[in-house]
Amino acid sequence: MDQTPRKRGRPPKHPKAPGPPSSPQSSGFATVRGVVGGNATSDVMHNQKSGPAEGEDVEMTDRDRSPIVRTGQRGRPQKRGVIIKKSPSTVGPGGKGTTSDREYSKEAEAGNLELDERSTEKTTRRGKYPAVTKLHVQSDTPWHTSYDDGNGQEDVKDAPFMDAVVKVFCVHTEPNFSLPWQRKRQFSSNSSGFIISERRVLTNAHSVEHHTQVKVKKRGSDTKYLATVLAIGTECDIAMLTVSNDEFWEDVTPVEFGSLPRLQDAVTVVGYPIGGDTISVTSGVVSRIEVTSYVHGATELLGVQIDAAINAGNSGGPAFNDRGQCVGIAFQSLKHEDAENIGYVIPTPVINHFITDYVRTGDYTGFPILGIEWQKMENPDLRKALGMKPNQKGVRIRRVEPTAPAAKQLLTSDILLSFDDIEIANDGTVPFRHGERIGFSYLVSQKYTGEVARIKILRNSKLKEFEVELANQKRLVPAHIKGKPPSYYIIAGIVFAAVSVPYLRSEYGKDYDYDSPVKLLDKLLHAMAQTEEEQLVVVSQVLVADINIGYEDIVNTQILAFNNVPVKNLKHLATMVENCEDQFLRFDLEYQQIVVLETKAAKAATVDILSTHCIPSSFSDDLRV
Repeated sequence: MDQTPRKRGRPPKHPKAPGPPSSPQSSGFATVRGVVGGNATSDVMHNQKSGPAEGEDVEMTDRDRSPIVRTGQRGRPQKRGVIIKKSPSTVGPGGKGTTSDREYSKEAEAGNLELDERSTEKTTRRGKYPAVTKLHVQSDTPWHTSYDDGNGQEDVKDAPFMDAVVKVFCVHTEPNFSLPWQRKRQFSSNSSGFIISERRVLTNAHSVEHHTQVKVKKRGSDTKYLATVLAIGTECDIAMLTVSNDEFWEDVTPVEFGSLPRLQDAVTVVGYPIGGDTISVTSGVVSRIEVTSYVHGATELLGVQIDAAINAGNSGGPAFNDRGQCVGIAFQSLKHEDAENIGYVIPTPVINHFITDYVRTGDYTGFPILGIEWQKMENPDLRKALGMKPNQKGVRIRRVEPTAPAAKQLLTSDILLSFDDIEIANDGTVPFRHGERIGFSYLVSQKYTGEVARIKILRNSKLKEFEVELANQKRLVPAHIKGKPPSYYIIAGIVFAAVSVPYLRSEYGKDYDYDSPVKLLDKLLHAMAQTEEEQLVVVSQVLVADINIGYEDIVNTQILAFNNVPVKNLKHLATMVENCEDQFLRFDLEYQQIVVLETKAAKAATVDILSTHCIPSSFSDDLRV
C-alpha cells in the first residue's frame, strides 16, 4: 500500500528509478556489500531521518524485525532475499516487455537475472540460464551466500572464509639507528591476517616488524589472543604466526589457496583497513601479473596488480577469487597523482614458497638469486659481435657478484641462453602463460636456497653448460638487519656504524635515496660486497668533547683504513682499535680526510664521554669478542 499522501484529483505516481547502463555480467557470491569475487555490487538501502524521496530505495522491518526490502516504488515490498531496482521497460526474450517489480522477482527466482556492476537493474540473457547467486539480507548475520543448485533448492550459509580473516594488533619497538645504543618510543599498529591449516596465521612482515607483542582477534569476537611469530619473510613481506590458546582455533575453517589468477579475474580483498573497526570488503579485477618491486623487502618477485582499494590496515588481508579461495595477500598500493586504484597482492606461488621453505627448514631461508647483472641483447650488431647465431637468443652477463656461487663458473660477457632448459629471450623474458611473458628472474625465485639450476651459456662462440648453486644475496648495504639491533663502536666520542637502508632512512628520512651523500648512494646502488663479512663503515657522528676538537663536522663519511690497514667491517675496526698499542690512532676517511688521536688519551676520554651521554657501552653486543 502506498503510504505517501497525495493531493485530491491527482493520479498516483509510479516513478521509476533510473539506473546507469548495464556493465558486463559476472559471477560470484552475492552479498550485502556486493558480489564476492565478482564485479557486481548492489544498492544497499540506508535509513534517512528526513525520509526517502520518491523512487528511492528504502528499508523497512516487519514485526519480527526481519528486514523487508522495498525497491523502486515506495510501499511496494519485493520478495525477501531479492533486491532489484525497478528500471524502464525492457524487452526480454520473445519480445515481451518486462516492467513490473513482481515479474522481476519471479525472473530472479528462475535464475534469469544478475546484479550489474554499478546498479541492480535487470539483465536478460538468452538460451539456458546457469545457476545465479542471490542476495539475502539478514539483520544479525550479513554476508550470507545463497546458491541455486538448478533444482529450485537453496542452500543458505555464511561464507566460511570470512570467519578466517583476523585483525592483528602489534606493538613495535624500533631500533634507533642514529642513536644505536637505545630504542625509539614504542607504537601500536593494526593490520589484517588470515588463518591457514595447521594452526597458523599469515600476515605481512611489515605488520609485525620489530614486534614487542602481537595479538590477534577473530571476527565477531571480543577477545584478543596472544600470538607468537614463527617466521618473518623479509623479502616476500610475509610473516607466519601461531596462537597457543586452543579456544582461538574453535569453529574456524582455514582458508584454502587457489591457483594464480588470470587477467580480468574478479578478486575481493577482505581486511580491517582504516575508516572503521569492523571487517571491510573491496572488490576489483586482476589488472596485471608480472615481476614486481616489493617495497618492504627491496626485492623483485612475482606480483599481482588489482584495481580494488588497498588502504592502511588492509596489509596482510587475503584476496579471494569467486570460489572463495585465497589467491593473494594484500601488501602495498601505488600512491601517485597520475594513478588511481592500483593495489598489489602477493600471489600464491610466492606464498607457497614461503610456507614450503618454513616446513622444510623450520625457519625462513629466503629467495635465492643467481648473482648476476645482465644486459639486453636486442641490438643485432651486438649479438653478431659477441658471436651469436641468428637463431640464438639470450642476455649478456655484465657482472657477477663475488660472493655468489656462480662467480666460480660465470664470467663477464658470457651470454646466458637458458635457465633450467627454458630459453631466455633477448629482452630477458621467458614464456609464462598463453599470451604472456615474464622476466626470467621468476624462474630463479621458484627455487630454494641451496638448490642447483642448469644453465647454458655462450662463451667465445662456444656452448657451455653448468650446474650452478643458488644462494641468498649478500649486499654491501643491506636492505634489512632482520630484527637484530644495529651495531656501533665509540672511541673518543667518535661513533662508528655500519651502513644499511634503515640507517640511511633514519638519517635522511623517507627520501634517503635522494638526500643521502652521493658516495653512499653509489655504494648502495652499484657496489658489490667482495666477501661475506664486508661492511660499509662510516663515522656516524662525533659526540663533542675536548679530545675531538676540530672533528665535529664529520658526519656519515666512510672510513677506508685504520693505521694503513683496510677496514673490512665494524668488528674488524673495533678489534684493531682496542688492540692498538701505537702512539696514535689514525683513521683514513673518504674525500682524503684523516682523523688522528693519541691512543692513551682517546681511550681514557671514552669513559667520561659515555657517562656524559648515558651510553652503557662503547660497542654493541655483537662486537664483543
